[in-house]
Amino acid sequence: MGKNLIQQRRGRGSFAFKSFGMHFKGQAKHLSLSDNVLQGKVAELIDCPGHSAPLMKVVFENGQEMLNIAPNGVAVGDVVSCGSTQDPKNGSLLALKDIPEGTSVYNLELVPGDGGKIVRSGGTFAKVLMKSEQGVSIKLPSGKEKIFHQDCRALIGNIAGSGRTDKPFLKAGKKFHACKARNKWYPTVCGVSMNAVDHPFGGRSSHHKGRPTTTPKNAPPGRKVGLIAARRTGRKKK
Repeated sequence: MGKNLIQQRRGRGSFAFKSFGMHFKGQAKHLSLSDNVLQGKVAELIDCPGHSAPLMKVVFENGQEMLNIAPNGVAVGDVVSCGSTQDPKNGSLLALKDIPEGTSVYNLELVPGDGGKIVRSGGTFAKVLMKSEQGVSIKLPSGKEKIFHQDCRALIGNIAGSGRTDKPFLKAGKKFHACKARNKWYPTVCGVSMNAVDHPFGGRSSHHKGRPTTTPKNAPPGRKVGLIAARRTGRKKK
């Protein structure tokens, strides 16, 4: 018998599980590819509840504005560039082919022109390792190396907000409201701690699942928990 799990309730999109996007200051993304070499000035640093790092508002010489993630050390009044390879400063936007090897970058594009998709959390950065015919090799914060198209763009520097995890929340209510702002469910409870009506692993007085954790492919949606269609189970033979 399938059960209505918490992740299924969230997927319905009811008001109880919606994020308050009306409080977000905007979408942090790069300018379009059609823009030429531009010089801009950081007009404002913005605190947005939808991002783990502060945002910077850049006003360019042609009047165009860009809202993007702020690097560490940037200040109001700093001059940044878009597409200029001469003296690239902290927060400048360049293609990977124009960024020197060993430079710290963030907010990388997966496809040229998508506006930036990865390395966006506070305090993180990636490294430009080497350039080849296949593309530009980047070392991601996870330690994994990935090859990107040479026309993919990125911002120079380290993302600000690296000390955000140093200060404890102290109260459960503070944690709840911080998660609520970004549509993160809090608290997270394991299935074996739930009642039997709430989860297939729930029930009884102990942390005992009481059934196999490998789920067959033809199981109903409420039973899709545990190792879903696992290729193998048990200890691996030497």
